[in-house]
Amino acid sequence: MASSALPVEEDLNKYGMQGLTSLVRMEQSDVTSFALGHDISKCGLDLCDDSEILKNLSSPWAETSRSEVEPYFSLPRSIRSSSIDPPPGPCDAKIQSFTDETLFYIFYMKPRDTLQEYAARELVARNWRYHKGIQVWLTKDSNVEPVLISQDVEKGVYIFFDPHNWEKIKKEFVLHYSLVQA
Repeated sequence: MASSALPVEEDLNKYGMQGLTSLVRMEQSDVTSFALGHDISKCGLDLCDDSEILKNLSSPWAETSRSEVEPYFSLPRSIRSSSIDPPPGPCDAKIQSFTDETLFYIFYMKPRDTLQEYAARELVARNWRYHKGIQVWLTKDSNVEPVLISQDVEKGVYIFFDPHNWEKIKKEFVLHYSLVQA
């Protein structure tokens, strides 16, 4: 039992507070130089603001940059001028042809993405509204007219999109306009 605890104790001495104090005191020269790094100004390089090395050295890995790894090529004129496949149109034009379920998929699966914004805009254009309180999309049921309770509250039948079960649910609901994001 005591033999298995010994390596853990050695690791604590080496990597714990004792190891840190030996680094600060610079007792271990090989480990200290690795942990603290080197002062590049002691390498004989002139690193002042108007130094030529800063203007010419873009990166230590400049010779293996992406621009030199990928071959340079150009498309033949016959391919460039042919209109076999038209270029893709803007996303907002294409997204109008998607079903509601596809738009919900884009909205929930592409968080903080431009596609999420396009999907949300299209859902709003289709009379879906995002409820900030319960964090789901909802729309009015076209068969039942809602009843206005007060200036900013109405009661009616709404269709909710449940992202957990991936289905539309119809139910009666009291809607506060302040909680709906248009």
